Amino acid sequence: MPALAADAVLFDLDGVLIDSRASIATALNHALAAHGYAVRSEDELAGHIGAGLHDVFAELAGTDDPAVADALVATYRERYRVTSVTDTTATLGVAPVLERLAGRLPLVVATSKPRPYARPILEAVGLAGFFHALCGPSLDVRNEPKAKTVGEALAALPGGTCSPVMVGDRFYDVEGAAAHGLPCIGVLWGMGSADELRAAGAVALAGAPAELPSLLAVDGRAAG
Repeated sequence: MPALAADAVLFDLDGVLIDSRASIATALNHALAAHGYAVRSEDELAGHIGAGLHDVFAELAGTDDPAVADALVATYRERYRVTSVTDTTATLGVAPVLERLAGRLPLVVATSKPRPYARPILEAVGLAGFFHALCGPSLDVRNEPKAKTVGEALAALPGGTCSPVMVGDRFYDVEGAAAHGLPCIGVLWGMGSADELRAAGAVALAGAPAELPSLLAVDGRAAG
């Protein structure tokens, strides 16, 4: 397909910029076990990453009682507050790509992870300095739709931006971008599959971070 000629890029966080599968799975299983529910394999839990935590725990615990989900989320966060920083790494090869992109156009993080966790993680893995803004829900928000997060990220872009592109790894990202008329590039190193991303409407798939600059048509753009 032709390159997208982006003038800004919105990035999902988990699975795209950072490898957080193990730290999230550990915290999910910690909460499940603490409340008497069966723990799950990392592969099974990976399929839930990207959704709001309250929805995730409602499904894993098989309950529609919001108080139960609230308790599970609180226990999860007790563990994740520590392990999110110590057990998370930047996606291999993403830092040089972000450096290349950030010199040419504004980058914004649009994540479903609460901001009080997202920012320290980005700082810990050395990626925070590449981004114009970081958008995500506050801790007191229950299951913020990805479309709302994307809308906040768009509002954080500099004036005059007219062709932003989303980069994500789950159907939530593709659908959240589509709600604002944005194309989404799906990445294959994250939590979602090629079939999931294609079915949701991803306009292109990237197999490695190094493929993003050509898909975004930034190679000929002068550095800012």
